[in-house]
Amino acid sequence: AHLRRYFVEALPKDTKSPSATFASQGITYCNKLFEIERTLTDLRGEKRKIARLKQEKPVLDVFWAWVESARDTLLPKSKSAEAVNYALNHKKELMNYLLDGNCAISNNLIENSIRPFTVGRRNWLFSGSPRGAAASAIVYSIVETAKVNGLNPYKYLKFVFSELPGVQFEQHPEFLEDYLPWNNEVQQLCK
Repeated sequence: AHLRRYFVEALPKDTKSPSATFASQGITYCNKLFEIERTLTDLRGEKRKIARLKQEKPVLDVFWAWVESARDTLLPKSKSAEAVNYALNHKKELMNYLLDGNCAISNNLIENSIRPFTVGRRNWLFSGSPRGAAASAIVYSIVETAKVNGLNPYKYLKFVFSELPGVQFEQHPEFLEDYLPWNNEVQQLCK
């Protein structure tokens, strides 16, 4: 998504200019990858990795060849050059998602999950103490993990706070597995 944004910012107001064609081509490559990714949402792990390598890697190979060929043809300070330089400087990181089918193609989910935390940061300056701030951070992490796992945070917190105090997890840490948001039983109870 960050790479695509660079190409969007490179679009000039004059849509008939050559740089508009260049930037729109970059956007088209990014859109194609996201389009393929949407068809793979039902796949997990190794199956998604294999499908990505089969369907997305060829698109990426063409994209990288296009970026390499364009590098020396663009004005160094232009927005299009910025997009190309960003791509080349982050190529390894941009390709990482192909290595693991459980990785997302973009980090939008993570960025969206930390947004409430950054928005509330000023409010949390008044936690009262470092322990209060730590407690807020822990609860925040639990709530966001519940959301990412498709749970209703209120139901999950109610479940954990009502059930966990009776569990002797200090002697048996493995008991905590039964209370994690990805546990099948927890999924049934807290959706």
